Parts: sequence; structure tokens; C-alpha cells
Amino acid sequence: MSVSRRLFLQSAYGVGLAYAAYSLIGRSGAYSANAGLPLQADPNGLLDLPEGFSYTVVSTTGGVMSDGFFRPGRPDGMACFAHETDSEKCILTRNHEMWPDLVEGSPYGEGNALADKLASGKLYDRKADGQPFLGGVTTVIYDLKNKELEKDYLTLAGTAGNCAGGATPWGSWLSCEESAILPADGAKKPHGFVFEVPADATEPVDATPLKAMGRFAHEAAAVDPDTDIVYLTEDNMNGLFYRFIPTRKKQLKRGGKLQALAIKGQPSADTRNWPRDWDSGGAGAFPAGETFDVEWIDMEDVESPEGDLAARGYAAGAARFCRGEGMDYGIHPSEERGSVYFNCTQGGALRAGQVWQYRPSASEGRRGEKNNPGTLELIYESESSDQLDMCDNLAFAPWGDLILCEDGPGDQYLRGLTPDGRLYDIAHNAHEEKSEFCGACFSPDGSVLFVNIQEPGLTLAIEGPWATINQ
Repeated sequence: MSVSRRLFLQSAYGVGLAYAAYSLIGRSGAYSANAGLPLQADPNGLLDLPEGFSYTVVSTTGGVMSDGFFRPGRPDGMACFAHETDSEKCILTRNHEMWPDLVEGSPYGEGNALADKLASGKLYDRKADGQPFLGGVTTVIYDLKNKELEKDYLTLAGTAGNCAGGATPWGSWLSCEESAILPADGAKKPHGFVFEVPADATEPVDATPLKAMGRFAHEAAAVDPDTDIVYLTEDNMNGLFYRFIPTRKKQLKRGGKLQALAIKGQPSADTRNWPRDWDSGGAGAFPAGETFDVEWIDMEDVESPEGDLAARGYAAGAARFCRGEGMDYGIHPSEERGSVYFNCTQGGALRAGQVWQYRPSASEGRRGEKNNPGTLELIYESESSDQLDMCDNLAFAPWGDLILCEDGPGDQYLRGLTPDGRLYDIAHNAHEEKSEFCGACFSPDGSVLFVNIQEPGLTLAIEGPWATINQ
């Protein structure tokens, strides 16, 4: 999320006290209070890493791609897929969080002239002045052996504020619009939807919104491969946590049912753990380590132009979450079934971030679920911005830890979180712009961690002895 967007949200919801909290938390420049391997200063002033680790710059904003379009600005959420025919290559699908008011970083070049190259139906929307919306997806073919970008393409065009998303088990990327701009605000079509892009796409796909998945400030998506249920976060101070049960597995365009999570026995629960004098709502604190049974509330009128889905869901009993952002599905070696992990960027008593784990029911989305519900657990809440500062994107690591991308007002780190709640540092953004980390994801073999630095717009590949990183 951009700084301007973040500050807008804080102003809009009256949370100016969030930054006042930093006088209580403390923020010591590039200081980290976490354990783990010490980070070594990068002589190139880009990325500080532990000894034995290295990075490669995969791409930078502004270069010409293989299809003739320009590499868009503000790379954000990302996923990595195996290459169908070559194990020494992989495929990255990469969002670009280009908001409606941005003009720099266009994939269409000077005066957006290249937008006219797009066939009918490939550009989702234009602004009232005829200029294209600049958000979307690019797809990168990366050569793991030679450590270089081989080809890249524009694969989704004309969307707005594509922040995060998620990979599907059937080989596609769900790109989520965080901007929910409407025709009344300068668009020609409603925004705030999810779009599906096949991982092997090499040209813009038909830009078809998956409207049954709801219209709101979408952030991330995660799919349970056992059920094909899609879980969705909402980047809203008063947001909800959703699931989408598709009518047909692997066919999201066929529609389905959108529901919001509620805590059993605690209707309209407030999970944010904010002090009462900061907000009048809430149903009490949610301590880390305690599990709660959940139930799911059916959502109606999910495409509403009123933008009131979260408010209606909360009034109906759904739980409130503070800026649900990064999310991933993973199976820890110590557990038999997988879980969905997600971040709440400004959740917690100090508004420095929360990490949650949702364990789906063995009967998830089916009749037996009522008697065997899924459970929700707060697994980490930041007590200091020097430990964890506004966690944003999230990735499940091959060894069972979580990789957390920071998006706070100070120095940005990639953090690791162990199942026993221990934080450690993976990387520090040494670039002068101090922009957020985003899009963390691993290569299929687990050897490379890809990540974006949103400004000035870099995609990086990190390698090293991962077995030692959490020591």
C-alpha cells in the first residue's frame, strides 16, 4: 500500500493516534530488536542480508518488456509457479499497485499510446478522460540457473490499485483490486474486484472481474487445495475476513457464495485489540495463543456500489479485523492439515501489526462444519515497531516459518516468524527511498526468495543457506 493511501485511511477513520503510538513504541532507525543472523551492510546501498546470502536484481520499473510494453511501476503482490517444460526456469506473476491518480510508471509509454495496441476486452477500463487505468499484472519468466530475466509480458490491463492476490492450485494468479473507484468518481466501470490470470499467459487476458467474490478493498487471496475455497482479506480499518465457496471447483467465473467469518459466541467481535479510548467499538481482547471456534455469515448484495459490505457484515455478527493484508496457505511439518495465515497491518494494542492463523474445518464449507468448526488463533501481536512494524504481504516458507514484509513509516525489513513466536531478520531495505517490501514468494524448489521493493520499483531474487536463516 502506498504512503498516501495509508495516510488517507488513517485520516478517514480517525486514527491519527496510530503514529502517536510510535513515541511509546520507539523506533531507532535501522535498529532491530530481533534475534537471528546479523545483517551485513550492502556496499551498493540496496539490500542488507546475512553473511552467505546474495541478491540479484531481476527487473526495474521502466524497461521495455518482451511484448513491447513498458515495465509498470509499483510492483506489489507476487506468486511463483513452476515452468511447465523447464525445471531450471520459473514463472512470476506480479501485481502493479497503480492507483487511479498516478501517471508515472505507465505500461503504455508516452501519452499512453500503446494502450491502443490492446484488443477489445483486454483493457478493463478507461478513466472519464479516456486515459487507461494503469494497474494490472505482468508475468516474468526467470532463468534460475543463469539468474536472469528471460522474458516478461503484460497479462492484465486496465485495472486499479492491484495490491496483493494469491496463487491457485490449478495454476493461475488471483489479482485483487484495492481501489474500488466507481463511475461517479471518474471511472467508466466499477472497480474493487478480483481478476484471474493463468500463470502461463504471455499476453493480456480477457479482463473479466469475478464479481461474485465481492466488491471491496481487496488485498490478498489464498486457496485451500483440499476444497478450492478462496479466502480473502480486506484492507480496511474495519474490514472483514471472507471466504468464497465456488459453485464449481477451479471455475471461479461460474460464481459461488461469499461469506464472512464470525467468532462463535461473540457476535460482531473486534479482533483489533485497540485500547478502548482509541475506538468505541469492540468486544474485548483476543490474547495470542488462544483459539476460537468460528462460524460463517452469508453475504448479500456483494457487488453493492455503496461500498458497505464490511459494515453490513459486522452488523450481522461478522468479526472485525484491522487492515487484513498479506495471506498464504501452508502446511507446517508438525501439522497434518494446512492453515491459512494472514496479517492485520495495524491490528494490536500498539497498531504495529498482528499475525493470525485460520485452521479450516475438516468439513470446511460442508454440512458437518457446524459441529466441527474451523478455528482462529492470534499467533503474534507486535509489542514494538523495532520487532515488527506494520506487517503487510506474507509468504509461507518451505521450512514452515512465515515471511513478513514490513510497510511501516520507518526502515523496512523482511522478517521471519517461527511457529513458537520468535522473530528474526532476513533483509533490510537499504535504499534511500525506504519503500515497502512486498510480494515475497519462493521458487518451486525453495532455493530462491523473490521480493519487490515498491519504490523505485525493483524485483529481487535472494539466495543463500536458508537452513540457517532462523538460527
